[in-house]
Amino acid sequence: MDYSSNSRWALPVILVCFFIVLLSNNVVFASHKVFIHLQSQNAVNVQTVHRTGYHFQPEKHWINDPNAPMYFNGVYHLFYQYKPNGSVWGNIVWAHSVSKDLINWINLEPAIYPSKPFDQFGTWSGSATILPGNKPVILYTGIVDANQTQVQNYAIPANLSDPYLREWIKPDNNPLIVADASINKTKFRDPTTAWMGKDGHWRIVMGSLRKHSRGLAIMYRSKDFMKRVKAKHPLHSTNGTGNWECPDFFPVALKGTNGIDQYGEEYKYVLKNSMDLTRFEYYTLGKYDTKKDRYVPDVGSIDSWKGLRFDYGNFYASKTFYDTSKNRRVIWGWSNESDIFPEDDNAKGWAGIQLIPRKVWLDPSGKQLIQWPVEELETLRTQKVQLSNKKLNNGEKVEVTGITPAQADVEVIFSFASLDKAESFDSSWTDMYAQDVCGLKGADVQGGLGPFGLATLATENLEENSPVFFRVFKAQQNYKVLLCSDAKRSTLKFNETMYKVSFAGFVDVDLADKKLSLRSLIDNSVIESFGAGGKTCITSRVYPTLAINEKAHLFAFNNGTEPITIETLDAWSMGKAKIQY
Repeated sequence: MDYSSNSRWALPVILVCFFIVLLSNNVVFASHKVFIHLQSQNAVNVQTVHRTGYHFQPEKHWINDPNAPMYFNGVYHLFYQYKPNGSVWGNIVWAHSVSKDLINWINLEPAIYPSKPFDQFGTWSGSATILPGNKPVILYTGIVDANQTQVQNYAIPANLSDPYLREWIKPDNNPLIVADASINKTKFRDPTTAWMGKDGHWRIVMGSLRKHSRGLAIMYRSKDFMKRVKAKHPLHSTNGTGNWECPDFFPVALKGTNGIDQYGEEYKYVLKNSMDLTRFEYYTLGKYDTKKDRYVPDVGSIDSWKGLRFDYGNFYASKTFYDTSKNRRVIWGWSNESDIFPEDDNAKGWAGIQLIPRKVWLDPSGKQLIQWPVEELETLRTQKVQLSNKKLNNGEKVEVTGITPAQADVEVIFSFASLDKAESFDSSWTDMYAQDVCGLKGADVQGGLGPFGLATLATENLEENSPVFFRVFKAQQNYKVLLCSDAKRSTLKFNETMYKVSFAGFVDVDLADKKLSLRSLIDNSVIESFGAGGKTCITSRVYPTLAINEKAHLFAFNNGTEPITIETLDAWSMGKAKIQY
């Protein structure tokens, strides 16, 4: 199976297994006491190998989608899908954690769990909205029966004076929205944050599917936030994409890096959807006609599986929020494990992490978004080392020593004297996915201008290593820059259940200055990489057997015939995030 097929179908197969587990072991949490009992049950002993040091994850068990992130009265709130009694998806509740800085967290009791007829078979993903009067409300999808019928519910804090909003109430006038006859009731979920139009009406969007292949962003309007009417047409739809999950719709400023939370026609808009057929997320940039309540992608903003992604790797079910404290738009994403079968996660006693939150804004070109780890992450930087003006000829590498390579933050700028040795871009690659090209042109395949980059989580002799690298091609009209994060040699463990793939994305960057920058966040079993200042982002999950903890190494390398210079390389050991369980 080629890499694109593998990436598209591996996780759906897992989810089929998980649905079987759910249907055979369904639990209705009739009371908070029942939940506490389940929470106290231990999974298989938790293995610490490959657990992250500075990414968010609970002490044990399964997690998935980040839900309803918000900043309220000086506190960041993160809710997320969580299984309180095991490491395989099923019997999901809304776990709840709070923070002052998006990095260090306090875990609280779950906010929402199945307990009423409108959610007795599941409490699935949703969003938070701050209503006038500074009153937060959560919208979420409830599963009402074994047929997976989905409705939209709301929950409100029991005590607004509690700074952590520990307890949430699900009023009895739920559900707020029930699918009509035109909607697939089993593909009707994940309400967005609501926004108010100039007419004073609230709007939300849900993901759905029509006739097996058309993805929909269904819109509902409301005068009072409670009683809702479905719009005559969706905000947007696209044929051939399959079901849309976890939609997100938000404005971005035309200039600068600040976020905005106003829905006027003078802004650019982002519509993101998670595609359950591919298990990737795609977004377009476009215009929002506030009178017709229609979103229209810009010309050139590809509205399909070959469109732009927030992240070209293991990143899904993302959710953004507007952070009023720092006037920024922040995005959270979930990264699942790459060991394919449930037995692997049961053995570990945990599964899934939330990725580092990222600030997101519009690139000056207006053609894509930029993402960068939130600045608070830098407070975990400790020991620092630097390299500068280090030349690497073909086949050469240099080790970065003096830090903890298994848990590090690395920023590097590469330069080169000429573009003349860039390989020709094969016209047959035009219709291929970037990761397919990366599969053909890996880090150890000699090129002209590249491959060059970082060999992360590596053994001394590179038997194990997870390279993140650039390769530059010459097309007819321009140059194409490929960024790859290659897990094929990430582990010596021979296991057919291990998903070792080459993730990749093209980087839309001007090479006039003959420089390329890369930042990689390395954290034991996850590598988040940001190419060209955050134009292209890739997340990989890897599980080395030798290159773990103090036995891990970090190298910068060049396997291209064009010499590469490390203009600057700054690397830091990263401390552990403080997460109170």
